[in-house]
Amino acid sequence: MKLYYNPLSTYSQKVLIAFYEKGLTFEPVVIDFKNKAVHQAYLKLYPLGKIPLLITEQSRSIPESSIIIEYLDMNYMTGATLLPRDMDMARQARLKDRMYDLYLNNPTVELLFEGQKPRDKQDPCKMTKARETLNIMYEKLNEAVSDHSWTNGEEFSIADCAAAPALFYAQRVHPFSRFPAIKAYFSRLMGRTSLQKVLGEAEPLVKSFLK
Repeated sequence: MKLYYNPLSTYSQKVLIAFYEKGLTFEPVVIDFKNKAVHQAYLKLYPLGKIPLLITEQSRSIPESSIIIEYLDMNYMTGATLLPRDMDMARQARLKDRMYDLYLNNPTVELLFEGQKPRDKQDPCKMTKARETLNIMYEKLNEAVSDHSWTNGEEFSIADCAAAPALFYAQRVHPFSRFPAIKAYFSRLMGRTSLQKVLGEAEPLVKSFLK
């Protein structure tokens, strides 16, 4: 398999966590969007230009982080089972995955990029809305992990793959220190070998970006 991604991208990190949780190997192709030639070449492969993108062993193109993870989990029985086999538990995992992408990850990324701008160029309305959304999600997430090890119960799932990168950045732009269950959950996430590997690979880019 070949994976087009960027180590700094939260959605790429989400898929990388899944790869490492399942113990699968792939050919990495890092897309640097600042490199015009690389970007243009990638657009020829995938005109929407989004990452990550998986090219399967059968040369099928699979975009979108959640769909990539579902493909890996359905086709490779090694390592962690990221989508529960119970249909109702699977539905809950998919719902949480979407919620964390849309309402935990995206507002966090909004705050990160607004924070990179000079103060007079920042959009206070966008930042306020992002913080309000995160506050709502922190309440929901704190409740979800208050009596469970992971967000969908006692088994690590696709939902945790989505939450982990978002929380890593969120702690810097909108801390969750007043939510004890999230703090404990994040500590468990940071103990996963998969996340440690993803963050280790991304560390030079993360440090440069956060400066």
